[in-house]
This record gives sequence, C-alpha cells and structure tokens, in this order.
Amino acid sequence: MTHEELPAPRSTARIDTLDSLREHLQWAIELEHATLPPYLCALYSLDPERNPEAVDLVSSVFVEEMLHLALAANLLNAVGGRPRLDTPELLQPHPRPLPHGDRSLELSLVPFGPEALDMFLRIEQPSPPGAPAEGDAYETIGQFYAAIEEGLRYLCEQFGEQKVFSGDPARQLTSDHFRHTAGRLVAVDGLASALAALEEIVEQGEGTARGGVWDGDKDVFHPEREEVGHYYRFQELKLGRRYQRGDTPESGPTGEKIWVDLAGVPPMRRNPRLADHAPGSAIRTAQEEFNHTYCTLLNLLERAFNGDAKQLAVATGTMYALKGQAQALMRMPDEDGTTAGPTFEYVAPELRR
Repeated sequence: MTHEELPAPRSTARIDTLDSLREHLQWAIELEHATLPPYLCALYSLDPERNPEAVDLVSSVFVEEMLHLALAANLLNAVGGRPRLDTPELLQPHPRPLPHGDRSLELSLVPFGPEALDMFLRIEQPSPPGAPAEGDAYETIGQFYAAIEEGLRYLCEQFGEQKVFSGDPARQLTSDHFRHTAGRLVAVDGLASALAALEEIVEQGEGTARGGVWDGDKDVFHPEREEVGHYYRFQELKLGRRYQRGDTPESGPTGEKIWVDLAGVPPMRRNPRLADHAPGSAIRTAQEEFNHTYCTLLNLLERAFNGDAKQLAVATGTMYALKGQAQALMRMPDEDGTTAGPTFEYVAPELRR
C-alpha cells in the first residue's frame, strides 16, 4: 500500500458504535438545552422599549437554540434513540460547565450585560481552522458536532444507512410543527438529511463554511436583513455595531450602530437559588412557581420529541407564562440591593402543581 492509499487517521472522537452515537446525540440535546437558562435570563432582563435591538438579537438566538434542540431530537430519533429532557441532569445548579465540554467555560445565570455577552461569546466560539473533531471534552461546539458527523459517516460505511437510520419516521418534527425561526427543521431519514441538520446547527452558531460571518438565513424578526451566526450577533451587541456585507471575522462589524441601555437592565442577583430565601417567603414562592412552569415545559418538549407533536403548541403557551413569571421576579427587590431572578432548579414530576 502506498502512502497515498493509507486511510486517513480517525480522530479520538471514537463514535464507532450505534450506542455511542445515540449517547452523543443525547449529549447534543443536553448541550443545546444548557444554553437556554443563561440566554433566557439575559433576554428576560431586557426591556423591549429601552433595548429593542438587544431583545431582537437575543430572542433570535434563543429561538434558534430551540430549533437546534429539535434538530438534535430528530437526529436521535432517526437512529433509534429516545430524547430525554425531563430529567434532573438537564437542570444542574448554576454556575455549571457546558455539558461534556471545556470545564473552564462556566455557565451562570446573570442579567444582560458584559458578563453575559462574554459568556455567550465563549459558548458560540467558532472552531479554529483544522481543529480536530472531539466527541467529549470538546473545546468548541463545532468540534463536538464534527465528531458526530464523523461518527455518522463511519457507521454508515460500516453497517449501511438502513441499519443506522432505524428510527420511526413518524417521530420526526418538521417546519410544519416549528414555524418561529428563519432556520430549517430538517426531518432526518438518512445520511444526507442528517448532515443537513448538523450543518444547520453549526452554521447558525458559527456562521457559514466554518469561517464566514453569515449563516445563510434571513433575520427571523427582520426578513429584509441577512442573518449572521450567533457568535457574530453577540459581537454586534458587545461592539455596538451591525455587520454589513464585506465584513469578515477579522474586520469585525462596520455597519450601523446598535444602542444598548444598560441602565435599563435590572440588577438581578447572580446565580440565584431557592436556598437563598426562607420557605414561604415571597421571592422563594415565586421562584418555585417559575421552576414548576419550566419543568412542565421540559416535559411538554420531551413528549413532543417522542411522537406527540401537538405538545409543541402547548409548550409555546407555557413559554409566555414563563416569561411573565421571570420578569415579575426581576421586579422583586432582594435584600442585598439586587433583584430576584429565576433559579432553573429541577422539580420532580410528583411534586409539580
């Protein structure tokens, strides 16, 4: 065998069994969910009248993270797995690391501001060119999904697509079920559609072609605008300018200014917990109500991802209740000069109201 004929070395990702693939796709669900509480805290702390542009940008990222959650569930269902969301593992105490990722990246519950933006930029950090696929302890989300792509290709080569994609097609969600995003909710039925789903996740986060600013979609709230990846949306907020055509990752945004009024953001307590307040106190009671609602939302999503698609509409209504509860908490003065905030702690099903 000549040097040219030698097989390309496989990475250390080691997704080489169907069980390992299903495990990693459940991790993808846990990863996508882990971003939601920090994004929601920042979003709910923003007043749409004082910070309309920031609300639109953070909202668009949150909506697309929900899309990524659904895409990860479609992928797992397609390979014969069962998506799990209503579990204590999804709501570990904050601060917490990104699941199976860089342990130095700490996820915290904080209001919108410089700390939140720096955290979000680390979450969405694009992979450097040539970065190896990493299926665990990954440095970037892109490397994690590259490991899943590599594993899918390898398993299809070894066993054939029919063996790999053995799931029930009726469990696939489509854009008919999820219309609140400019992205595509791909129904996964084979390798090509699985790769398209992975591409949608990575490009919305990092931008196109692992290095471009734009993600290939139209802005969900302003369809006349082209949309940049999540990382670059947070750069826009941090630097106070929008990207325009011709801008690159190196140039940064050079377009119109974005105004952010940090004085209009409540000073929410950092990483609040139920244990901060006595049982029966007003703040703790409100936090408990929020946690009940959020865990109900997780249950609805789990049911939707496991064949009961009509629960997505119920989940949307639950999100409105959740928003009102969080914003009410952020108007409650706490004893240390901050305001209260949601704690995102797990409530066992038998204890829910």
